[in-house]
Amino acid sequence: MNYYELLFTTITTEDYQQDLLINALGEIGFDTFEELEFGFKAYIPTDDFDEQQLKEQLLPYQDMFTFSYEITLIPQKNWNEVWESNFEPIEIGDKIYVRATFHPAKPEFPYEIVIDPKMAFGTGHHQTTSMMLELILENDFAGKKVLDMGCGTGILAIMAAKLNAAEIAAIDYDSVCYDSTIENSALNHITNITPLCGSKEVIPNEQYDIILANINRNILLDQMERYAEVLKQGGEIYFSGFYESPDLEIITDEARKHGLKYISHKKTNDWVAAKFVK
Repeated sequence: MNYYELLFTTITTEDYQQDLLINALGEIGFDTFEELEFGFKAYIPTDDFDEQQLKEQLLPYQDMFTFSYEITLIPQKNWNEVWESNFEPIEIGDKIYVRATFHPAKPEFPYEIVIDPKMAFGTGHHQTTSMMLELILENDFAGKKVLDMGCGTGILAIMAAKLNAAEIAAIDYDSVCYDSTIENSALNHITNITPLCGSKEVIPNEQYDIILANINRNILLDQMERYAEVLKQGGEIYFSGFYESPDLEIITDEARKHGLKYISHKKTNDWVAAKFVK
């Protein structure tokens, strides 16, 4: 799979204005963002890109503030080069260290995750992934049966495994993510993750103690009924990939319809990771 990279340069007076652009792009298929000092990068699979749709989506913001963008094609074979040139290890508090295969280990961290994403996304750099890792760390996964939806590189499933989850199903619609999850599981010596390629239709007819779903608002709304069906009574579900306003209220209202009760949420730059219980 090839991707388009859109490099946005923004001149804004308020921090939230750039977030409006990112949210708008997420609604039309852009699935990963990298924030820069004066703008951000946005990525979308080439098969999902429609430039006319992009222009229409951005139209409401042209009078609000100044921005411009450049489009670059990133062939799959070049992704590692692009990624390695930008990737720096990250630390989640003093507990989790996420690094690539070419970075030195830091044994002083209790949990180390090694990620080689190839064309799959999810390295812990985006705020939603970092907050999900924090939520996982704060809760009890020992002996639990876990479902990771939109698994990307498998980073959240790997963290659940390191916290002694009994078994984990990791699902993504992208075959590259499927392959990446297999490879990253092996890099981390994890053997209890079962990767599946597809969407809500491939969720096994089983019951899960915990569901992780870091995707985007529209997909979460579409798939939530199925999540509720396979979540045990008293089970926990962690949602991320959306903004506090207005998305959290929308997500909470839909969750309530399916017997999912809001418990709490984390927030970073208006991005949210929220915990619900059935």
